[in-house]
Amino acid sequence: MAKVLLISANTNKEPIAVYPLGMALIATALRARGHEIRQVDLLCHGKDALESVDLNEFWPDIVGISVRNIDNVDSLSTKNNWYLSSVRAIVETVRQRYPVPIILGGPAVSIMPRAILDYCRADHCVVGEGETAFNELIDKILKSEEAPRIFGPLSPRLQPPEFVSPGYEKDLVDFYLDESGMLNYQTKRGCPFGCNYCSYPVIEGRKFRCQDPGLVVENLRRLKKEFGVTSFFFTDSVFNDPSGRFLEVAEAMVRANLGLKWAAYFRPDPISGDNLALLKESGLYAMEVGSDAACDATLSGIGKTFDFNQIREFNEACLKAQIPCAHFFMFGGPAETRDTVREGLANIESLRHTVVSAFSGIRILPDTGLSSIARDQGVISRGDDLMTPRYYIAPGLDKQEMDLAIETSFYRRKDRIFPPEQGMIRMKALKAFGFKGLLWDMILQAAPLNGRTRKRRIHGTI
Repeated sequence: MAKVLLISANTNKEPIAVYPLGMALIATALRARGHEIRQVDLLCHGKDALESVDLNEFWPDIVGISVRNIDNVDSLSTKNNWYLSSVRAIVETVRQRYPVPIILGGPAVSIMPRAILDYCRADHCVVGEGETAFNELIDKILKSEEAPRIFGPLSPRLQPPEFVSPGYEKDLVDFYLDESGMLNYQTKRGCPFGCNYCSYPVIEGRKFRCQDPGLVVENLRRLKKEFGVTSFFFTDSVFNDPSGRFLEVAEAMVRANLGLKWAAYFRPDPISGDNLALLKESGLYAMEVGSDAACDATLSGIGKTFDFNQIREFNEACLKAQIPCAHFFMFGGPAETRDTVREGLANIESLRHTVVSAFSGIRILPDTGLSSIARDQGVISRGDDLMTPRYYIAPGLDKQEMDLAIETSFYRRKDRIFPPEQGMIRMKALKAFGFKGLLWDMILQAAPLNGRTRKRRIHGTI
């Protein structure tokens, strides 16, 4: 058996601080095989935490580093929005301190394993789900067998009976509850939808694999009892799956009378008032909606199978049920033109009493339909590994003109956020007053239900 030091490399708190769930899952899987584990979270424990690990107490045989994000997918960011240089620095620090194999894993690594492994100069990386793969790679290393630099993804993917419960640790839970007021939990993996910009199917597969609702409730009850957690965010790619398994989770939560509140990512598919009432009874207090494009032409351009009218109807249903919603839209994708920008902004204007965040351009990721479109159109070169952020803007579209049109439409709207960093500024202000949670729902409380503030005149041509 081995001593394994697990490190969560993420130090970004925006939009909210998120518990390193992947590291927690790997920790459980490794302990089940008899390995001794130490978890270090650089966001919680600090960037210098590695220097404080007592070598006499814990000298690892293996070091695993979890890499959550490549960048912040915001083309307008004024900050350092590329995170891999810090991961490379972590690898160098570990290398100097521990002469042992270093393994990278996490969602970012699964998106572009070879490029990230080469850049960060680690020894190996695990692609895909790591609970089994990480153990198998460690076995090869300990037996001095030839271990591939890139390990996985394993096939077939793990099935729900094989899912492990995350190894949450009290100091980390306390930190994230203090930071964000909630803990994250995943009830299913995978995504069957064909959105051409999205990496979820690459990372988790193209089919939903749903955890048993009874196990979901058992884990939530344990987290409430052991750590006092009463608020959760379900990090499923989409919570409201077409088969209705999400309703079974809600029903199980109602039966268990957990007394929790929760939020999740939703797709704007038709939903009945009865189902919304059930979700609300189970503790649902807010939805983050992946609407993603603002008119029918651009929705089709990114591979969506719903139209804007469905987005509007979904928002009205949630408004009637008194469930706050935040919608996220990306401008500049395939089929975007000056006319669709104008149409999309008018459509967004019709969404009542909801927070809207808009993004300029779409981050291009490998092995997605969007990367193929971008190469065919000459937006990116054939040899671009996409490790450095590249954003898709429809050929012929003036990005500055588009950005100005969005800014003009959103001007002085408390419930409209553009560029994305403006949302971070508002949320930091709310946090300074002691508010915790998603925080955009607090922004919504300050916005009028009907009507809007006066719009500044900005001269633009869209």
